[in-house]
Amino acid sequence: MTAPLDAAEPAVQAAGPAGRDEERPSGHGTLRYALSKAGGALFSIAMVIVGTFFVFRLLPGDPVRNLAQGRNMTPAQLDLERHRLGLDKPLIDQFVDFVGATLRLDLGTSYEYKRPVLDLIGERFGPTLLLAGTGLIIAVSLGIWQGTRAGWRRGSRFDRFSTGLSLVLWSVPTFWLGLLLLMVFGVGIGPIPGLFPTRGIESVDAPDGFAYLLDVGMHMVLPCLTLVAVVYAQYLLVMRSSLLEEVGQDYVTTARAKGLRDDEVRRRHAVPNALLPTVTLVFMRIGFVVGGAVTVETIYSWPGLGQLFYEAVRVPDFTLMQGTFMLITVSVIIMNTLADVVYHWLDPRVRSA
Repeated sequence: MTAPLDAAEPAVQAAGPAGRDEERPSGHGTLRYALSKAGGALFSIAMVIVGTFFVFRLLPGDPVRNLAQGRNMTPAQLDLERHRLGLDKPLIDQFVDFVGATLRLDLGTSYEYKRPVLDLIGERFGPTLLLAGTGLIIAVSLGIWQGTRAGWRRGSRFDRFSTGLSLVLWSVPTFWLGLLLLMVFGVGIGPIPGLFPTRGIESVDAPDGFAYLLDVGMHMVLPCLTLVAVVYAQYLLVMRSSLLEEVGQDYVTTARAKGLRDDEVRRRHAVPNALLPTVTLVFMRIGFVVGGAVTVETIYSWPGLGQLFYEAVRVPDFTLMQGTFMLITVSVIIMNTLADVVYHWLDPRVRSA
């Protein structure tokens, strides 16, 4: 008489309210976790504002003298220009002015372009979003697809080839790969002509309509290929490693024992759980999309935020450097915070920890 009651007791406990509460995410718990992460993000952003001001002023070079190159300016004129830019104030006063303007979302005026930094960032944001966003979508899709196949068929010829190739491309310096692709497919080698444009986002005599879109697409091939080649390996390796951990789990063995096809077990059970670690990596890369790739945009003269940042460092243009750098770092911090919150909401193991 006691055996049936003892056997039924765990089932009753599992079906009770406590068991149901553990299975579904708690709204208050998620909100509390999100608020704590938001507080950490605000602190990080405050540190970025402080660090941005002081770090860039350690760079060698006088921005006023660099801007005056090619112009016969007297020392008095240089001092007047330095006063106009506010560089003659004590450093602490410059810092207070910088923090106050940043809190008002005023990033200042560029030394070189004589225009508001926000306007320059707005003009360069579109090309960066087009290039880096397209590269991100291709890299994520390719990396997850190859990582899934490689992890599910561990040790196969496809696994060895794709993993080895991705590791090689990941270890290659971005600037070296970009220059190599530019020489081979852009400039051409010997009698072989170049296949793709090497500079800018469009041709000087760019046509209209669909032909214009095709022209922009041709200009995107080499920089986008460079971005994808050095980035997709991260998604491949993370996805492959996550899937290898899931393959040996009991639920996968149970699904196979029920007679499900191998493709169904992978698609419906293993892959959704293996995708969880990739969520964080994808959100991190979304943050970097805002900043683009400084190296790639510089090599191919792509008129984006990366190229703008390079031009600011070359002067040096303090206000432009500060504005672009803060935009990049703040976007990364925000995306990392969202990744933590989404991961906490998706994975019950994180909620119960």
